[in-house]
Amino acid sequence: MTTRSPHQRLSRVLAKTLLYRILMVLITIAVAFLFTENTGDALSIGILSNLIKTGTYYGYERLWDRITWGVGTTET
Repeated sequence: MTTRSPHQRLSRVLAKTLLYRILMVLITIAVAFLFTENTGDALSIGILSNLIKTGTYYGYERLWDRITWGVGTTET
């Protein structure tokens, strides 16, 4: 059994995760506002749902970084 190191540095994955989630928070808040027409409720929905999704995305990304299926090797 071999141990593979991640393809991406932890700092890169964290930056990608946080920037993506910020975009998703804004989209979720906008959609929630369209349905609720209440800024407070829209903010609550957007922030809570995206806090949960941020952790899920991070774990999912790290898991897939360790799966070799479909990853080609680069030879120099």
